[in-house]
Amino acid sequence: MTRATKPQHPLEWYRDPDGRGVDAQLHLLDRQMIDRNGVPVSTVDDVELAGAELGEPIDHATPPTVSALLVGAAVLPRIFGGHMPRSRWDRIPWHDVNRLDTTVELNVEADDLDATWLERWFRDVIIARIPGGRHAPE
Repeated sequence: MTRATKPQHPLEWYRDPDGRGVDAQLHLLDRQMIDRNGVPVSTVDDVELAGAELGEPIDHATPPTVSALLVGAAVLPRIFGGHMPRSRWDRIPWHDVNRLDTTVELNVEADDLDATWLERWFRDVIIARIPGGRHAPE
């Protein structure tokens, strides 16, 4: 028994920074993202594709590519129903992805991303006012 070396789909797989094929549902969605220092950033909630327009046929000569990872408060619409507006998603450009593994490793720091603004706000405004909240546990 031999393994197939090429996808059986007419579109080629998108390649990650290491050159491996990427299945967005398997390798990206709901994966934890970590920054260059190993600090958790968020989870991937959706992907943004370039080269694929809604309702338009896909050109097999130039397949769609991942242009950004989308993160946001996707848990709330899952619990309460509805959809989150596109304006509420935070984009992490694909060129900021360093490596795909069990986590999505980014080549930027978490504090430089807009995706972590809510966590920074809670840390600086809420947690800092709790006695002992300004330093790491001993």
